[in-house]
Amino acid sequence: MIKHLVRWSLENRPVVYAIAVLLTLFGALTAARTPVDVLPDLTAPTVTVVVDAGGYTPTEVEQRVTIPLETSLNGSPGLRRIRSNSATGLAVVTLEFDWSTAPEDARRIVAERLATVGDELPDDLPAPHMTPASSVMGEIMFVALRSDTANPMDLKSTADWVVRRRLMSIPGIAEVMTIGGDERQVQLLVDPARLSARGVGMNEVVGAMELASGNRSAGVAVANGQEWLIEGVGRAEDAEDFGDVVVGQQNGFPVLARDVGTIRIGEGLKRGTGAFNGKPAVIFAIQKQPGANTLELTEQLDTVFADLQRTLPESMALETQVFRQADFITRSIGNVRSALIEGLVLVAVIVFIFLLSWRATAVALAAIPVSVVSAIIVINSGGGTINTMTLGGLAIALGMLVDDAIIVVENIVRRLRLEREKPEEEQQSDIAVVGSATAEVQGSILFATLIILLVFLPMFGLTGIEGRLLQPLALAYGVSLLASLGIALTLTPALSYDLLTRHHQAIGREPNWVVKLKTRYVGLLDTLLERWRAVVVGSLVLFVVAGIGMAMAGRAFLPEFNEGSLTVNVTTLPGTSLEDSDRAASEVEAALLSQPEVRTTARRTGRAPGDPHAQEVFASEIEATLNEGGRDREELLSALRGAVGAVPGVQAIFGQPIGHRVDHILSGARANIAIKVFAPDTDTLQRLATQVESAVQGIPGAVDVQKDTQSMVPYLRVRLRRADLANYGLAVEDVTGAIEAAIGGAEVGQLIERPVITDVVVRYDPAQFADAGQVESMVLAAPNGTLVPLAAVADVVRDQGPNAITRESVERMQLVMANVSGRDLGAVVEDVRSAIATVELPQGAHVELGGQFESAASATQTLLALGLIVLVGMFLLLRQAFRSGRDALLVLINLPLALVGGVVGLWLTGGVLSVATIIGFITLFGIATRNGVMLVSHIKHLQDAEGITDLAEAVRRGAEERLVPILMTAISAGLALLPLALNMGQPGSEIQAPMAIVILLGLASSTALNMLVLPPVYLKVVRDGWGVKVPQWRRREPETVET
Repeated sequence: MIKHLVRWSLENRPVVYAIAVLLTLFGALTAARTPVDVLPDLTAPTVTVVVDAGGYTPTEVEQRVTIPLETSLNGSPGLRRIRSNSATGLAVVTLEFDWSTAPEDARRIVAERLATVGDELPDDLPAPHMTPASSVMGEIMFVALRSDTANPMDLKSTADWVVRRRLMSIPGIAEVMTIGGDERQVQLLVDPARLSARGVGMNEVVGAMELASGNRSAGVAVANGQEWLIEGVGRAEDAEDFGDVVVGQQNGFPVLARDVGTIRIGEGLKRGTGAFNGKPAVIFAIQKQPGANTLELTEQLDTVFADLQRTLPESMALETQVFRQADFITRSIGNVRSALIEGLVLVAVIVFIFLLSWRATAVALAAIPVSVVSAIIVINSGGGTINTMTLGGLAIALGMLVDDAIIVVENIVRRLRLEREKPEEEQQSDIAVVGSATAEVQGSILFATLIILLVFLPMFGLTGIEGRLLQPLALAYGVSLLASLGIALTLTPALSYDLLTRHHQAIGREPNWVVKLKTRYVGLLDTLLERWRAVVVGSLVLFVVAGIGMAMAGRAFLPEFNEGSLTVNVTTLPGTSLEDSDRAASEVEAALLSQPEVRTTARRTGRAPGDPHAQEVFASEIEATLNEGGRDREELLSALRGAVGAVPGVQAIFGQPIGHRVDHILSGARANIAIKVFAPDTDTLQRLATQVESAVQGIPGAVDVQKDTQSMVPYLRVRLRRADLANYGLAVEDVTGAIEAAIGGAEVGQLIERPVITDVVVRYDPAQFADAGQVESMVLAAPNGTLVPLAAVADVVRDQGPNAITRESVERMQLVMANVSGRDLGAVVEDVRSAIATVELPQGAHVELGGQFESAASATQTLLALGLIVLVGMFLLLRQAFRSGRDALLVLINLPLALVGGVVGLWLTGGVLSVATIIGFITLFGIATRNGVMLVSHIKHLQDAEGITDLAEAVRRGAEERLVPILMTAISAGLALLPLALNMGQPGSEIQAPMAIVILLGLASSTALNMLVLPPVYLKVVRDGWGVKVPQWRRREPETVET
């Protein structure tokens, strides 16, 4: 069939050219429309359910909200893990589904379950809701709204009602969270004495204010044949209108709201602050929808911000250069794209040096554009993006895309040169020579390419985040390589006929240096053919050394990214007030800005309204954007840890935006290692977590070791005495409602001041309870109008309780987090396991480890298991190609030979076996097998087709004639990877550079050893078999005795 394809291509060259041109143009158009991102879509099928639980304590939230939600949601199809966080007034339940579950299916399943849980939750709470679906890449942009003169309330109102609304209207935006400034409220500050004097209860005030403002449609009236819409207008138009609301009666006269309190515009209860470069600001955290194009979205946002800036008050300024994921994407894609272009130039140069013919070089290079666009078309049709992984796959494949074409072109040129040396009457037609030369190598390139594709199949067996990350690379690599095979059998022979046969000088001549190289190689080969034992022993020694080097290597999942920014999570002591936490975080921010590499900082302290991330007021997250250049990452982090460590009372975890989020997907913690401590009660949990933390802190390489924010904080528990309540005629609801309204405030309505909508709140004056001890003196109004101090009906007890409760798989859990620096992740994890084993666990408690190492172990096990199957598949494929199991095994000798240089490359990249270097070895094994296939298939061709009966001569000539194409393909593949390898440490090359170095050095060793080891071993095995042939003495003929 392949011969027919080659013949058809030669006979229909214009059609082949037209298909290639149209495919290239369509691919270029598709590439321009394909979204660009830094990584493939790693969005896990995760759904977050949030319930705003008002003033409930964490324990009440857990018992009355979280556990009923978990009970209802557990058992959902495809659910693999459920996590929850119960904080003050907030329940967050996160459901993680199997990676095979479509995100929209996961949301549908959760929505169906939530529809049945309403009856089990308290009636006074709003219904649970799902947060918007957003990309795992998180915030694509941070923007700060600052002002030196505007008050914090105006700044916050402008941010929420002008800027945020405009941003949410942009297609592709999932959510915009704002934090900072002061929330504007219309407040009725009730005076307990005036309330009692008027004989009005707090509950009456709240009820009256809830009905104080509103419009209502009354239907339609018809007059004179015309319809009139009737509307009752009773909505308040300004804050003072609420002062005229009737809240009760006294002696037949109405009691107005202003009679029992003061109406004012004030700031609401604040649970979070924001800052830009250490100064107060409102921070916008902008999240994109899954699949949205980050670069296009950023361009739209820049346009919108420019328009908004013109409409904002002069005193307010939008700072858009705070954190931009697009900058990292642009740098990363630019680095990989440059490596692609530089690799292409190097490939062109090396092909020309070997062939000394620009026409032959052009024919070989024609395979690259068509192969690349073929891969992009397939990626786009599958909904993928152009990212560092797909470009990395193309960059790795770049040198191999011309391999098949090089083999075909080199054979065609060699055959044409031989044909030109024959007498003219014996020469075949050019089209017959091109066709036969292509057919001569078609089997070897077909099986070699199929073996490389087979080697990459295990990547498609990976599940989870490792599969999402690596499969686009394997797809780009495989599709482009398969396309290059098709081109080598169609476009390459067609172009060869038109460009190489028209003029005698078109095929050029064999360079002198190539002739000398072949001569020296044949001389060395003759020596090695007779010394196969030394060759085998030397190879075994190298293999053993490589195996030891592999066994000593460290273990990790992904290399560290160089994102050009840092995420710093800062915590103070649990129970610290927002004001003190803000002050401490400001000192940390100043310490960061004191380093010359830090350009800007954006800080979020506490929790933003509506944010599902239940961050406590004593916790802060700082995004720091770095200048290019300066100290290397480890040195900078060491300096930053020292500077932040000088700030008293704070702990910090350093990471990077994308790296932190990948960690969070894997373990639920934004750190490399997450140690999960499970126990049935809070006290045991705290004690065990402290012991684990102490044990891990002493481990070399473990940095930023700390517990999560769960801790015991001070409580004021108001324990009501029912007998005393009955004496005064008070109900439990009267007292608890009064306490809630007095401290937290009761939201009773809204004041609409377009575009701003301001909440109306009834509460006591906060100044009355600035000190927690004043709560005991709170005055209640009894139904008969008498004033009752809270102490008369309740005991106010100072106690302790949890500030938050975290659960996983329906058990209480506390995290101990750690990052890794200066050692490989695998070694630190082993030490952590040993340290944890020394902690004595009581009944009902257990400890689990989570993090990147789980994915690394899972990926390694999957690749090893599938790798064994692939090895069997390679053997069967080679046996089919050579019709000999012996020849198939001889070709597979190249695998251990390739390992030698690969291990050297592994140690040059830090001696850590990560997913990146594993892929390098996988790619390397495929290339190494290709070299063996090319060599053995040509030796067999010489024996079968050209009638060479002397095995040694066939091996010698086969090795000599395959030397140039094998060197060309190896050097072109290696030089194509050189720019990637030299990009080590640059953004976008974190995965590709270690991979390229392993392939580059492994390619060097496998090519050299393939040409020096395989021929002697092949000759020995084919001639003498696998055993060592024992020389036998020639028996002397018996002498005849004459008689």
